[in-house]
Amino acid sequence: VTTFGPKACMLQNPQAVMHIQDPASQRLTWNKAPKSVLVIKKIRDASLLQPFKELCVFLTEVKDMIVYVEKKVLDDPAISGDESFGPVTKKFCTFREDLDDISNRVDFIICLGGDGTLLYASSLFQDSVPPVMGFHLGSLGFLTPFQFDAFQSQVTQIIEGNAAIILRSRLKVQVFKENWEKKDGSDEKNIVLANGGVKVLNDVVVDRGPSSYLSNVDLFLDGHLITTVQGDGLIVSTPTGSTAYAVAAGASMIHPNVPAIMITPICPHSLSFRPIVVPAGVELKITLSQDARNTAWVSFDGRKRQEICHGDSISITTSCFPVPSICFRDPVNDWFESLGECLHWNVRKKQNHLGAEDEDF
Repeated sequence: VTTFGPKACMLQNPQAVMHIQDPASQRLTWNKAPKSVLVIKKIRDASLLQPFKELCVFLTEVKDMIVYVEKKVLDDPAISGDESFGPVTKKFCTFREDLDDISNRVDFIICLGGDGTLLYASSLFQDSVPPVMGFHLGSLGFLTPFQFDAFQSQVTQIIEGNAAIILRSRLKVQVFKENWEKKDGSDEKNIVLANGGVKVLNDVVVDRGPSSYLSNVDLFLDGHLITTVQGDGLIVSTPTGSTAYAVAAGASMIHPNVPAIMITPICPHSLSFRPIVVPAGVELKITLSQDARNTAWVSFDGRKRQEICHGDSISITTSCFPVPSICFRDPVNDWFESLGECLHWNVRKKQNHLGAEDEDF
């Protein structure tokens, strides 16, 4: 898709000769001027209170925008008890996760915090996602390229539709439970069933959980068994997720514009099991092997963790609803900047040049 939320879309390049645009040509534009914005803030983080208030005052009073915030953000005593901020909060529209649908109400999203806030923003929109602007106010900041010092000019630039975007692909994940039965009073929100599934921005992690035995799971690609994973588990990640848990497990780092799925074993009991990259369009299926000694556990971007038993299966493919992440400069420069600043990629003391007296040796 090339539309994101009710009003945003990707500006088409008339010079493009390929259906997949060059990363440098992906630009944000608006069908209509944006009027609403969702502000996501890390809950109960005192360091974010002042930036949150400054941003909300700017959006409501200067830009005259409708601001959506999560109800639990306003339940923070540091916000609810601030009388001077009270007139601003009365203008907010609030929502509750898993209860209120805001998918067609929000024109774009602003995240205050670390990479986790962008992952959380992705989880709120299971279909079309509005453009996301991330301010680096957390610990890592790989996915949040903007600094808050110049937020007014940067937000204004986005509202005017002058920005590059990077389309971060997501995984569509469905869990089929063979013996699941609906029980009265059970907490169903942690059960991801076949109906609809869940969209994942970083990774799906299958591990052995609390068991001391190796995990033993079969991996299918488009219906064909390609291998059995014996080890601590398996990571199936997007290119965005390749720089998260996967890279710590030995995977390569893939630029988010590359249409691919990364498959990375976790501590495999094999000297030859290397991470592999498969095309984005394939369908993966993960099941417990028949001779597995224990169950497995699965999580989705680190959330909604649940047990996988014999007969259950996990289906994974690339979703057609990516996350349009707004760039500080452009998709290529931002990514290499993050590799250097956040992961210290290829940091090494430079070798000294040879002097004239050294050339004789």
